[in-house]
Amino acid sequence: MALAFESVGGFLAHGFDALIDVRSPAEFADDHVPGAVNLPVLSNDERARVGTIYKQVGPFDARKLGAALVARNAAVHIEGPLAGYPGGWRPLVYCWRGGQRSGSFASILTQIGWRADVVTGGYRSWRRLVQGMLYDSRLPHRLILLDGNTGTAKTDMLARLATRGAQVVDLEGLAGHRGSMLGGLGDQPSQRMFESRLAVALAGMDPERPLVIEAESSRIGRRTLPPALWAVMCAAPRIDLAAPLAARADYLVRTYADVIADHDLLRDLFVPLRAHRGHAVVDGWLALLRAGDHIGLAGALMAQHYDPAYARSRAVHGADVLAQVALAALTDADLDRAADRVVALVSGR
Repeated sequence: MALAFESVGGFLAHGFDALIDVRSPAEFADDHVPGAVNLPVLSNDERARVGTIYKQVGPFDARKLGAALVARNAAVHIEGPLAGYPGGWRPLVYCWRGGQRSGSFASILTQIGWRADVVTGGYRSWRRLVQGMLYDSRLPHRLILLDGNTGTAKTDMLARLATRGAQVVDLEGLAGHRGSMLGGLGDQPSQRMFESRLAVALAGMDPERPLVIEAESSRIGRRTLPPALWAVMCAAPRIDLAAPLAARADYLVRTYADVIADHDLLRDLFVPLRAHRGHAVVDGWLALLRAGDHIGLAGALMAQHYDPAYARSRAVHGADVLAQVALAALTDADLDRAADRVVALVSGR
């Protein structure tokens, strides 16, 4: 019996002992249901080979080759990662659209004695649920944005709020990017995987309680915030963190130590900013970099680039500020006190 799900939360609460994605490694890497394990019944090359035969020779020959490959790969999985499971094990299997790959693998598992089942529509059904949640409906969550200029430890503050029982979602963590020019782009997930992670995070939040997220632009690195979330963010009230420029510069240097140590990378990052900030400003940054004055460089970047950009963004969106939480410095003690204050504001105490 194939199973169908009506919501992201319903899919995640499938109740089986394991969720198995039998698609190729490349398909799995692009996106998958969070929590699934990849036991491909066709490798990347094998899938391409079967597809070529389907187009150039015909469906029968493609299915015959596919069946042989699936059986061979299934045997490897059964003798390998699945070898230790008992007879009562219940796996839920999916492929691209709930067709031959998942059906064939589940059939083999069932013949062994395991109580395997498949997902109607496969991965595509998961993707439709994610798109429905993030593109086609209004999110029910009560958002509060954590705002503040660069260097006010907003991401650090989210983690501290979570330890105090507040509901938080770290968008930059889900997107694999620190949300600024210095954030790095090498390890970002695909847009689809970012949306899957986001859908799971939101599905786990209580809509009746406030949800705190960091104030972001509509893009985090190369990833775009889905329209349902962006619409709620634009209307959400904000709590503004404020700290002196010197404290923020020191915090930025500590937080981005890996990036700041790479002078070649920084020079490359500054190149496109000449058109926006002017040659004189960027040349000044490069002079500070050459001198090894990282604190001075961080302060100049914030005063001449980040802070003006934040000011323009706030003017466009007309942010409703609930309160401003001032930090004299950004030590652990300062951040803990600020986190207590933010939790009190969020909970209405």
